[in-house]
Amino acid sequence: MAAAKTPHGATGIKGNGRSRASLRSVGRALHLPVTGPARGIRKATHAHGAGESGLGKLIELHGVNGAGDVMITVSLASTVFFSVPTDEARGRVALYLAITMAPFTVLAPVIGPLLDRLPHGRRAAMAGAMLARALLALVLSGAVITGSLEMYPAALGVLVASKAYGVVRSAVVPRLLPPRFSLVKANSRVTLGGLLATGIAAPVAAGLQSLGPRWPLYGAFVIFVAGTFLSFTLPPKVDSAKGEDFALLAADEDHLHGPHRQPVKRPGLRTVGIAVTHALGANASLRCLSGFLIFFLAFLLREHPLSGQSAAVSLGIVAVSAGVGNAIGTAMGAWLRSRAPEIIIVTVVACVLGTAITAAVFFGAFLVAVLTAVAGFCQALAKLSLDALIQRDVPEQVRTSAFARSETLLQMAWVFGGAVGIVMPLNGTLGLSVGAAFVAAGWLTTVKGLLGSARQGHGPRTRVE
Repeated sequence: MAAAKTPHGATGIKGNGRSRASLRSVGRALHLPVTGPARGIRKATHAHGAGESGLGKLIELHGVNGAGDVMITVSLASTVFFSVPTDEARGRVALYLAITMAPFTVLAPVIGPLLDRLPHGRRAAMAGAMLARALLALVLSGAVITGSLEMYPAALGVLVASKAYGVVRSAVVPRLLPPRFSLVKANSRVTLGGLLATGIAAPVAAGLQSLGPRWPLYGAFVIFVAGTFLSFTLPPKVDSAKGEDFALLAADEDHLHGPHRQPVKRPGLRTVGIAVTHALGANASLRCLSGFLIFFLAFLLREHPLSGQSAAVSLGIVAVSAGVGNAIGTAMGAWLRSRAPEIIIVTVVACVLGTAITAAVFFGAFLVAVLTAVAGFCQALAKLSLDALIQRDVPEQVRTSAFARSETLLQMAWVFGGAVGIVMPLNGTLGLSVGAAFVAAGWLTTVKGLLGSARQGHGPRTRVE
């Protein structure tokens, strides 16, 4: 009897072992589509010392930020823009901008100086911006169904929190540079991570939108909650303000070689130097064009789609062209070697100006797509070159403050361009002519100063690759 039971028991144990092995194999197969890409992403974001310095975690956090923002954007765009006729949509978007952007133009200049006064709480500030958007996404999930007015202050809160995150992120990057990493290379990696995450999240948001306008907002809630916890995984050195000072936004010759020594009533950006102020002006013109094209083309292509295409497909073509151009420009910025970022800015702004003029004169579907791609590409390179100039010319003690305040000004330029795009008549040639005028004003007022700075070679030259 005992001899008979033993083989039976052994067979049972062996059978259980095979079952467990099979279950483990099935589990690995089910987890592989998730864990495989996750390991690949972690390997890419932590490469070349970015993992040890903490930059890799910031890249991942910025990807979470981009994914959450696109979820909210898809839901609001459907509610405000696509769900009503064109004439009504234009009025609703104008109302949306008036209620959200107008207060934002007042709040935006305050964001940088306010965050300058919280240098020891940057991780908490980023987590707060994430948590605020998570909670506001829940508020919006009810508002998009009922159409109540609470949608507008909630959208304003999302906008302010998003820009506050962006300002803090710009100030954090210099603290997380790996060895032999330039600031431009680090910023390009962070930006590219955000763009890739946005590209992945956009079709997911569209799929959730097909279930109802509140579902992308639920997705945004989950993403931003994850971002809240991820913010605190950044290294503690992010919160250190050792050796920092305020910066002033004007080319005051008395302050070009160091932070201000005398007390000032209104800290601004005075230590940045002439090259940085001109580069900032040129970048502002490109941001203005970006905001203008987003809103102007949204209405133009809805009313007059690209030949042979629907309005949705036309907008998709333009959006993809701009996104691909921006991604290529950001990737190129990580590889580009130059000792004169002023020349890059002058060149790319001239390229955008020439393309905008050509698209205005010979207005057509192909040239509109080319313009958005060129604008996205050149805006990315111009912003990275501005980063290089701040790295080169701004004293380390005020560099993080300079990034915070310059980002605020660029956002203001985008808001202004978007407001002009809303009120423009839906005439392609006229609209693109106005866009070209924005770029021409920025180029003509900055080209002389930038070329002069490149010839004189102000400040110690550093790598911008």
